[in-house]
Amino acid sequence: MTMIQPVLALIAWSMIMLVWLYVRRLPALLRYTLTEARLQSDITCQLPPQAQWSADNYNNLMEQPTLFYALCLGIYLSGLSNPDLEYLAWLYVALRIIHSLVQATANITIIRFCLFLASSAVLGLLCIQAVWIGFGL
Repeated sequence: MTMIQPVLALIAWSMIMLVWLYVRRLPALLRYTLTEARLQSDITCQLPPQAQWSADNYNNLMEQPTLFYALCLGIYLSGLSNPDLEYLAWLYVALRIIHSLVQATANITIIRFCLFLASSAVLGLLCIQAVWIGFGL
């Protein structure tokens, strides 16, 4: 069950970011009337950056973490779970949450990039270890 917990935690975090997205974007979007808003790209360009950051982060949480979900579920279903894999799964979740907080608040690109690299490395290591264990190498 422990490989499922990080998956549930990241899904719950994604839902929190979805709420954050609406809280940040709805007030900005409501300033525009239907006659003023011809194209979605027109509206997006006119929104304050802070209103877009949480939306960008939510989109990010729908991309690479899908590999994490599949990998963790595969590890769980195949019975390969061990403390090292569980640690890496939780580390990935922690790094993604920190990445979200940076992107949705200050949006400092270099910090976000470093966090993305670190989380990608952890995901890669999780995959390598799971393959290693799964194939008995």
